[in-house]
Parts: sequence; C-alpha cells; structure tokens
Amino acid sequence: MSKTRIIRHSKIKNTGLLFEFLVRQITADVLNKTQKSSAIKIVKHRFHENTELGKELSLYNILMNTKFNTDKKANYLISEALMQRNSLDTSQLKREKYNLIKEIKEAFDLKNLFSTKIQNYKVYASIYSLFEYKNKISPERKTKAFFNIVEHVTTTNEFKSSSISRGKLSNDEDLRILSYKILLEKFNQKYSKLNNKQKSLLKAYINNISNTNLLKEYIQKEIVYVKSQLKKNKKNVDDKVTKIKLNEAINSIDKICGIGGKKVVKDSAVVQMMRYYELIKELKKHG
Repeated sequence: MSKTRIIRHSKIKNTGLLFEFLVRQITADVLNKTQKSSAIKIVKHRFHENTELGKELSLYNILMNTKFNTDKKANYLISEALMQRNSLDTSQLKREKYNLIKEIKEAFDLKNLFSTKIQNYKVYASIYSLFEYKNKISPERKTKAFFNIVEHVTTTNEFKSSSISRGKLSNDEDLRILSYKILLEKFNQKYSKLNNKQKSLLKAYINNISNTNLLKEYIQKEIVYVKSQLKKNKKNVDDKVTKIKLNEAINSIDKICGIGGKKVVKDSAVVQMMRYYELIKELKKHG
C-alpha cells in the first residue's frame, strides 16, 4: 500500500511571497539610502511583463488585490486566474524561478530576508497550492485553499491607525497593500515629517519598480507641479542670492529629474525629486 504524498507549502518557491519579500527589501534600501539595491536589480530583471514569472506574479496580484462583494464573482475570478495560470509555459516558469531563487540566495541571507511577518500569508500559501498542486492535493485541502481565497477576495481591509491614513492619501485602493503597510511602519518610526507629495513619490517608486513607463509619467507630471510651485513661492523671496538659486533650480529641474527619451528611471531622479519637494516645503514654511 503506497503512502500518500505530503505536499507542503514552500516559501522560497512562492512567486507572490518572493516578490513581497523583495519589495520589503527595496523599501528598506530606499529609506536607508542604499546606493545599489540588489533587490531592485532582481525585480527589474526577473519580474517584467515578458517573463513567465511576471505573468504568474500578475495572477497572484489579481487574487490578492481584487475585491468583490459576492462569492459568485470571487469564484469566477479564481477560476479565470487558474485557467490563465495553466496556460503559462510551465517549463520556462520553472527555469526562471530556479534562476530567481539562485540569484536571491547569492545576494541575501535568506533567514533575514524571510524574517518579516507577511500579512495574508495563508492566502499566498493557498494560491500557491492551487497554482502548483491543483490536481495533486486532497479534495479537503483543495477546498480549504479555494475558500481561503474566496474569503480574502470578498473581505475589505482598511488601514486606520496611522499618520499616513490620517493624511487622507488618495487612491488607496490602487496601492499595493504590502508597500502601503511597509510605508506606514517606516514613516511612523522615522519619517513622519515627510509630506504627502514625498510619500506619494516613494509609493510610486515602490509600486512601479518593474513598470518604468508609469513611473516616468508620474515624475514628468510632478516636474510640472514642482516648477509651478517654485515660481509661485519665488515671488515671496526678497533675498537676491536666494532668487538666483531658485531660478537655477527651476531651470535645472528638467535636466536633473527629467526622463526625456530614456527608458529607465534612475534612482537619482527620484532622490532629486524628493529634494525639490523639500525645497518647496521650506519655502512655504518660511513664507
């Protein structure tokens, strides 16, 4: 009589969790002003939309972030996600995941990287079970995994006790929940003096780390805002030297923070935008 195969959840093979741990590392690197972040390099290289990993991650994100108010809609969403997951090139996905894990092991101490508690860990594990072992797990376990996801999709979570939520950030529903929670923790501990513009820029940077087009559009839009604010506040400055410096800042912003025809947004552009926001903040504070 053959023994029943015991299939366990593997944290290091769960595409959704691997991405979340890397995002946490990116957030820590940004806030600690790390010059070269290995996590950013890995995410940009391994999770872009043309990879099977990137495609699988998008399915994880759909199931983690989409909300419906009925079980029927949630059931349909899960079924469609499973259908799309089955259409991926399994062999290519395994190769990409193997190379990803190898690169992560070379760059990080896994114990430290995986040490942070992940909210909704059970949901990630449930998605992994259905994606990887849909036809190999027991009916009982399959049912539990399925309805863990259904419950998650039909439950709305709100973050209330935080300095950021009190600041009435817009479009919270569009933010990746993990990045939002990390920013709550970090800002409340060390960076409570950042204003909403600075917080929004950091969130855009984290949320679009693998989508450079959206980040480019965001920064280009903000350059227009920064220019207008500097020109507006320059009128209240009496000191001639300060006015000259402000004119230089206005004339230089396109070169310093502008993207132009470049495909990739450099980290330095994000840092410079943070400094421009700080300049505007100081100008307003001193009238």
